Amino acid sequence: MKFFEFMFVPTILFLTVVAPIWLTMHYRSANRSSRSLNKEDRETVEHMLETVDKLTDRIQALESILDAEHPNWNQQRSRDTEPLNNEDRSH
Repeated sequence: MKFFEFMFVPTILFLTVVAPIWLTMHYRSANRSSRSLNKEDRETVEHMLETVDKLTDRIQALESILDAEHPNWNQQRSRDTEPLNNEDRSH
């Protein structure tokens, strides 16, 4: 019985002081490590950025062709995408 009486106070101190700090630090480090991208995710993001760059170049090429063949294409597009006013919505 002497052993259990001796270990009572250290056990209580461990459970009230050390264990909460230990758990907090563990989950903080787990959260930080999950935030960073792993190698596969990084490669996927880089591939997506390359695709975005290629698509941007294609769009610029298409716009330059449209500018050469149809100078007012941009104004026509903005008229088509304007929101309807209240009078047009009521019909």
